[in-house]
Amino acid sequence: MSTVKSTQMDLLRFATAGSVDDGKSTLIGRLLLDSKSIFADQLEAVESTSKSKGYDYTDLALLTDGLRSEREQGITIDVAYRYFATPNRKFIIADTPGHVQYTRNMVTGASTADLGLVLVDARQGLTEQSRRHAVILSLLRVPHLVLAVNKMDLVDFSQEVYDKIHAEFTAFATKLNIPDLAVIPISALAGDNVVNRSENMPWYSGSTLMHHLENVHVASDRDLIDARFPVQYVIRPKSDEFHDYRGYAGMVAGGVLKPGDEVVVLPSGMTSKISRIDLFDKEIMEAFPPMSVTVHLEDDVDVSRGDMIARVKNAPQPSQDIDAMICWMSTTPLKPRQKLAIKHTTRTARVLVKDIQYRLDINTLHRDQDANELGVNEIGRVQLRTTVPLLCDPYSQNRTTGSFILIDEATGVTVGAGMINN
Repeated sequence: MSTVKSTQMDLLRFATAGSVDDGKSTLIGRLLLDSKSIFADQLEAVESTSKSKGYDYTDLALLTDGLRSEREQGITIDVAYRYFATPNRKFIIADTPGHVQYTRNMVTGASTADLGLVLVDARQGLTEQSRRHAVILSLLRVPHLVLAVNKMDLVDFSQEVYDKIHAEFTAFATKLNIPDLAVIPISALAGDNVVNRSENMPWYSGSTLMHHLENVHVASDRDLIDARFPVQYVIRPKSDEFHDYRGYAGMVAGGVLKPGDEVVVLPSGMTSKISRIDLFDKEIMEAFPPMSVTVHLEDDVDVSRGDMIARVKNAPQPSQDIDAMICWMSTTPLKPRQKLAIKHTTRTARVLVKDIQYRLDINTLHRDQDANELGVNEIGRVQLRTTVPLLCDPYSQNRTTGSFILIDEATGVTVGAGMINN
C-alpha cells in the first residue's frame, strides 16, 4: 500500500460534541488560530467584534459560529464542517450541536468520524449530555474518543478536579464500546495543552490535544480484509475511439483490490477478474478505502449501479430481513407497518417496518421493550423487510456497508439513519 499511502492516510475526520458553554466553538477557534489556519483579516474582524462586545479577550468562538442565530444565542445548531491542516496531517472537523433536540445532527456529523472529541467543563464535571454524547459515539462505532476537560484555568488547574472527572468517565466508558480513550486537560481560551504544552499543569505528562490528533493511528480502523466495491456508475463512453472502454466507478468500501483478483458481481453471482484499476487518469496497482476509483473486469459481465463487486470466497450474504439500530429524524414517529425507501451504499429499495424491538434510553442505556414507536431524535432497535436483497455487513465490521438511510417516499426527505446488527 506504499504507492498511495502518503495521499490517503494523512486525513483525520473528527467530530466535536459538548454541552452549551463547554467551550467547543472556542476550542475549534483555538485550533484554527494556533495552527495558523485563519487569515489575518479574519482574526482582525474577530478581535474588533470582541472589543465592541466589551470583552477583554479575543472571543475565538466567533471564528466558528457561522449562523447568525448561533452567534446571537451563543450556541451551535447545525453541523458545520471546518478544514485545516498542519505539516503532519489534514483535518476535517464536524462541529456538532450539543442539545438533545439536535441528536440527529450529531449522528449525521459523527457517522463518518475517525475520532470523537467530547468536551466537558471542568467546573461542571460530567453531565447527562456528556454521557449521551459518549453513548452516541459508541453506537456509531467511532474508534477513537478524546475527553477534553476544558476551562482548567477556572479551577486553578487543579489536578484533583481532573483526576475526579478522569476516573468517573473511565468507569462510565467501560459500559460502552470505546476501543481507544484519551483524557486531556485543556484551556481553550488560554491555549493550555491545545497546541502548546501548558506550564500551568506540570502534573500532566500526556500529549497536547493537537499532538494526539496528529498522531492517532487510524489506518487500521478501516476493514482492509473484506473486499467491498459498491458500483456507483457504469462508464461507457459513446465515442468510437473508446468503444472497448467499460469501467465501473465507485468508492472502495472495504478490503484491498488489485488487478488479477478473482471477483464476483452481486447479486447476479457472475465471476470475473479485475483487469485494471484507474484513479483519475492513471492506472494504479491497488485500491483501498476510501479511494474513489474505476474498476475494469476481464469479462463483459452485466454490471449496473447498485451492484457490488466482492471476492468470490468472501462475499456478503444478500438479505431482505434487516435487524438494525435506527436514529429517527422526523417529527412524525416511526411505527410498525410503515413503508419507506431505503438507500444502502449505491442501492435503493423500498422497506417495510416489521417490528420495533425496543427504544434505547441513551442517558441510562435502558431498553424500553414496551415502546411501539420512535419519536424524533430517539434511537431504537428495529426489524425491517426490504423489497430486494441488500448486500450488507454488520456495522461493527464495516461502517459503510453496515449503514443506511431511510427516506420518506412522498417528500424525498431523509427521516432515519440505521446501523445494521446482523
